[in-house]
This record gives sequence, structure tokens and C-alpha cells, in this order.
Amino acid sequence: QVQLVESGGGLVQAGGSLRLSCAASGGTFSNYAVGWFRRAPGKERKYIAAISSSGGNSYLADSVEGRFTISRDNAKNTVYLQMNSLKPEDTAIYYCAAGIRGLSQGIYDYWGQGTQVTVSS
Repeated sequence: QVQLVESGGGLVQAGGSLRLSCAASGGTFSNYAVGWFRRAPGKERKYIAAISSSGGNSYLADSVEGRFTISRDNAKNTVYLQMNSLKPEDTAIYYCAAGIRGLSQGIYDYWGQGTQVTVSS
């Protein structure tokens, strides 16, 4: 069983940056791909980024490509989402999730509780 805790959210002005962290415990973290999702107010959850278990492969949605980067440090059991050039439309609750088949099949078994990101204009 893997437990995930997100942190790093907050309020930032448009054009600013934030780095989200997803810290894992309770499992062999290096076995799992990790994805980031977000849910904006009144909208469906969107899949925005993912990284393979080794960190060698990654995915970024078109909406964040060129502004967000995803990385991981398996020694620290942590995945990061660096968010630059933030826009008001990036305002959402951000969730991380882990799954052995996460990046390859989009199947995630474990979820964090989410962290709020608010971008003011």
C-alpha cells in the first residue's frame, strides 16, 4: 500500500512559478509510475503529466507542455511538478497518483489528497 502526500500549492500571480511535491511512503516507490492530475472548479479531472518509474520517460499534456516539467528523486521517494509561467486557467486542485501501469496504460491505484493551486490575474 502506497500513501501519497502532495505539497507546494498556494496562491501565485499569473506568470509566477510553483513546485509541487508528491511524497510517497509505504511501498517500493521506484516500482511505480506517477501521474499528476488537476480538477478545476466545475470541471472534470484532467491528466496533465506523468513520469515512469525510473524517470526515463514522461508525458505532458498539450496544455502544460513548455511550462511544466515533471521529475522524480527515487532516493527521496518524491516526484516533483515544476510549474512556470502560470496562468489563471491553471487554477485547480492538483493530485498525484501512483500505479505500476500508470504511464503505459493510464491506470493509477493510489491517490493523494490534493493540493490547491490558485493563480491570480
